[in-house]
Amino acid sequence: MSAVTKQIDDIDSGILEEDRLRADVYDLLASTLRREPDRLLLAGLARLQGDDSDLGRAFSALAAKAGTIDPEAARHEYLDLFIGLGRGELVPFASYYITGFLNEKPLATLRDDMERLGIARSDEVSEPEDSIAALCEMMAGLIRGRFLEVAPVKLQRAFFDRHLAPWAGPFFSDLEAAKSADLYAPVGTLGRLFMAIERAAFDMEE
Repeated sequence: MSAVTKQIDDIDSGILEEDRLRADVYDLLASTLRREPDRLLLAGLARLQGDDSDLGRAFSALAAKAGTIDPEAARHEYLDLFIGLGRGELVPFASYYITGFLNEKPLATLRDDMERLGIARSDEVSEPEDSIAALCEMMAGLIRGRFLEVAPVKLQRAFFDRHLAPWAGPFFSDLEAAKSADLYAPVGTLGRLFMAIERAAFDMEE
């Protein structure tokens, strides 16, 4: 799922390497959660490398799963988790996690911020813009300067605090423990750990 259309080429000047790495993780999370995984995505995930940190081990676990899972099994897993018959095991939208219903105030707040930041909804997307995939994509875009300009840390933090901090951690924890999750269990671990790292890093900016 993509909720973004008005993008420009990444603005490399002035972006620290650590910020590029942050954006890479957000883009990775978005790509795994946006749509059913295909062979190309699985091949890319299988090439991931980690280190001995908790986050690094999550990367390694995801690479191992992606390298061995059958693509059709991965597709069915995605459907069971997020689509289902009527609904999937998880509902990956901010409004649902925060209020218990889709299309509620968190979505309206996000749409206001998207308009202010020059982020436009794709005409080809029918789902609400407050999906976890779309929000990760937006965070990556703010860091990389895909919209109007590279967003200063203060703006990145404001977007994170308003649209990800209230629910992304619990969502990724639920994904990590979901009964249908195999490939997506390490995605949940990766997301949970990364959201905590982002929260701690923003707190250090105070």
